Amino acid sequence: MSLFRSVWLPVAITCLAGVAGCERNQVVSYSKDVVPILDKHCRTCHVPGQAGYVVSGFELGSYETLMKGTQFGPVVLPGDPLTSVLVMLIEGRVDPSLKMPHGGASVPAKEEVLTIRRWVEQGAKNN
Repeated sequence: MSLFRSVWLPVAITCLAGVAGCERNQVVSYSKDVVPILDKHCRTCHVPGQAGYVVSGFELGSYETLMKGTQFGPVVLPGDPLTSVLVMLIEGRVDPSLKMPHGGASVPAKEEVLTIRRWVEQGAKNN
């Protein structure tokens, strides 16, 4: 038993710690991870002709339009989730009247918000 404790137990703990931290270190994919969240919670309002687009000029039709931002400027600052407007809006770090999504739209789950935050933190790549 002492051989297990001295050799295998530290290895087992290290492996489990690596698995637990794996999700945080995974590269977030725009097309596989972010787009489905935006489609589910944001895109219906942020396309030409819909309220979110009319008010802000923010379109979610493509990576390019997302990165272009609104008529007021960019909403994603690659590498900077703290001051990226998109992250601030979905995390609720703004005036409640601006929090996204508006009204009765489905609110992103905590995991979805963290996914978008990690994507921005990782450079908001078109991957």
